[in-house]
Amino acid sequence: MTFYTLKYIERNQNTNKTILYALIAIAALTLIAFTVLYLRHRFDTRYRDLGIIALLFLLLFVGTQYEKYVQTNLVESRSEQIAPFIKSIAKDYQVANSDVLVNSTTLENGIIVRIDSKDKDYQLELNNDNNSYSLKQAHVINHQVDIKN
Repeated sequence: MTFYTLKYIERNQNTNKTILYALIAIAALTLIAFTVLYLRHRFDTRYRDLGIIALLFLLLFVGTQYEKYVQTNLVESRSEQIAPFIKSIAKDYQVANSDVLVNSTTLENGIIVRIDSKDKDYQLELNNDNNSYSLKQAHVINHQVDIKN
C-alpha cells in the first residue's frame, strides 16, 4: 500500500503544462508566419498548404489541451481538497502535518488515513457535500507500506 505525505501532495498538485503551451505558441506563430507569406505571394500555394498544416497542428494541440482540462478538472478539485483535510487531521489529533499520511492523492470516501505518531489507521467517511467527515479505526491487512515524500 502506498501512502502520501502532505509535502508530496502539494509538490505534485500542479501538472507541468509548459511544453504543451510552448507547442501551441509555436504552432500559432507558424500559422501567422505562413499566412503573412501566403498573402505576400498569393500565387505560390506552398505557403497556403504549409499554413493549413500549421493550423491543423494548432487545432490538434489545443484540442489535446482542452481534453486534458475536461478530464482532470474533477480530479484537480479533489486533490486540492486533500491538503486542507490533512492539515485538519493534524490539528485535530495535535500532530505535525508530516505525521499524517493518506493512501490517495484525492479526497474521497474510503481512503485510509495513517497518523504516524499514534500508529493507527483510520478509514474516512465523508458526508455528501465533503464538508464534514468521520474517521473510524481500520485494520490494514498488508502492513508493508511505501511512503511517498
